[in-house]
Amino acid sequence: MNELNSALQQETEYTDDDIKSLEWREHIRLRPTMYIGGLGDGTSPDDGIYILLKEVLDNSIDEYIMGYGKSISVTIDEGTVTVRDYGRGVPLNSVVDVSSRMNTGGKYDSNAFKKTVGLNGVGIKAVNALSSYFQIISYREKECKKVEYHTAIIISESEIEDTTEKNGTLVTFTPDSEKFVDYVYRDEFVESLLKNYVFLNAGLTITYNGKTFYSENGLVDLLNENMTTEPLYPVIHLKGHDIEVVITHINQYREEYYSFVNGQYTKDGGTHLSAFRESVGRVVKEYYNKNFEYSDIRSGIVAAISIKVVEPLFANQTKTKLNSRDMGPEGPTIVKFISDFIKKELDNYLHINTETSDILLRKILESEKERKAIAGISKLARERAKKVNLHNKKLRDCRLHLNDTKSENKDDSCIFITEGDSASGSITKSRDPNLQAVFSLRGKPLNCFGLTKKVVYENEEFNLLQAALNIEDGLDGLRYNKVIIATDADVDGMHIRLLLITFFLQFFPDLIKRNHVYILQTPLFRVRNKQKTFYCYSEDERIKAITQLGKNAEITRFKGLGEISPDEFKNFIGKNIRLDPVSMKKEDLIKEMLEFYMGKNTMDRQNFIIRNLVVEEDLVNE
Repeated sequence: MNELNSALQQETEYTDDDIKSLEWREHIRLRPTMYIGGLGDGTSPDDGIYILLKEVLDNSIDEYIMGYGKSISVTIDEGTVTVRDYGRGVPLNSVVDVSSRMNTGGKYDSNAFKKTVGLNGVGIKAVNALSSYFQIISYREKECKKVEYHTAIIISESEIEDTTEKNGTLVTFTPDSEKFVDYVYRDEFVESLLKNYVFLNAGLTITYNGKTFYSENGLVDLLNENMTTEPLYPVIHLKGHDIEVVITHINQYREEYYSFVNGQYTKDGGTHLSAFRESVGRVVKEYYNKNFEYSDIRSGIVAAISIKVVEPLFANQTKTKLNSRDMGPEGPTIVKFISDFIKKELDNYLHINTETSDILLRKILESEKERKAIAGISKLARERAKKVNLHNKKLRDCRLHLNDTKSENKDDSCIFITEGDSASGSITKSRDPNLQAVFSLRGKPLNCFGLTKKVVYENEEFNLLQAALNIEDGLDGLRYNKVIIATDADVDGMHIRLLLITFFLQFFPDLIKRNHVYILQTPLFRVRNKQKTFYCYSEDERIKAITQLGKNAEITRFKGLGEISPDEFKNFIGKNIRLDPVSMKKEDLIKEMLEFYMGKNTMDRQNFIIRNLVVEEDLVNE
């Protein structure tokens, strides 16, 4: 035993040789998540490739905020990004420093940038270090300088030269494929990012691959862009010095907020959003002189707030949550600033616009009535759902959440919602038990369209699913970053998908709006011979596989997930997993769409199906 202890001590010996000092670029490449959050392949809007784009754009936006340059051009071609702004341009003798010297920038104690986002001198350096190619050109007063890099190592540096180009900065970068494996920029995520920039900076024009984004009405345009149903009353638009807010309500159960600081989308909120929510609830209570519950006042609210703060403090480098307590070194607290503004402006608005205040009152009373109806449901049903865990036969949880629901690995966590025992069994045996959970449905879930939220507690499937996701009180407690619907590729499987999506749209639309819901793509065919196996996700892939392997290849049609062995399933839910995001756009008109497809208009839907019916024979003839 003494010999064993001695050996262990030698193995864990801590010496000077264990102390290492990394250069800034080495540290970024070794610990990229410290600087840009997750890595990813572009299938999520939070993936690192979009953070790289944002870091470059933030500098261009800061120029616009300071009054320089009214347009920005963005192009993405085969994974390479180019951003051209028409601001002042980086001082030519500092181009190398601002792009490759850590904690170097023009925003420290400088009047050139007052209420901007990029204050740490880190962002563009992180982009440089995580790019296989990075180029920066500064155009300034008829002169220019160009520097090119490979993973932040200079490969070319020009002298200061004459130019006819307008002032500004051009940055081109290609994310390093060693860090961002098989990445693809998705237009919908890029466009969403750019729209937020123009909504927050009315008058700014951004072009993306030839498409133009522009906003005249700021946050009003943002709300109209993101609402998927008509508001109950006209959007309340309030503007003041360093603050702008918009508020309305729609027929949904959840609160929906968009918060910004100095033009930065703070998707995780922070001190400003907390103060805003509290202030709105308090002012509305005082206006009606009723002791309403805050939850009833805010049920169905859709709102946005944008504030300008001197030297804002964020929770991390990705700047998704504001930590600042004050508006600036000599300014009021954020809570007081927002509270005073809302108390004055919202109260005035409600007194002047009595038609709006009457509609809002009816909405609050409806929410109160339904909340009391839900509260009357048996406590036993609600408590049973809250205790859902590994001992519940419907949920096979992952180790990440056995003890810690706030792990840093939460971004990598997911839950598969499956149908039947055989499918859940295959996935359970194939999954990564550290990060992947499985929830098994029993048969088809209820069509909940048109039902009130009582059904979530009265229906065991929905009750347990809500508890497994931990979303009863909103998405702040969501236990899995990706909610993956994994059903068979047949008519019944498609029906179950629609029923689940209807459930989410009806009661938890934010789950879809915030890009948490996905459809698992599994192969329809296996084509193989003794030497090689192809898994085919479409008829075209099947034909190509047969062409490569010859007519004697063995072809298997997978009718259900339960037919795929656990050993094979590992190929489909591992690093090569294929997911289709479920997304919502303004033009989707969710209420009308659900009413048509999931409502009681049986004959209309039947005639639609008949008119659009395509059978396999038609496809073959084509």
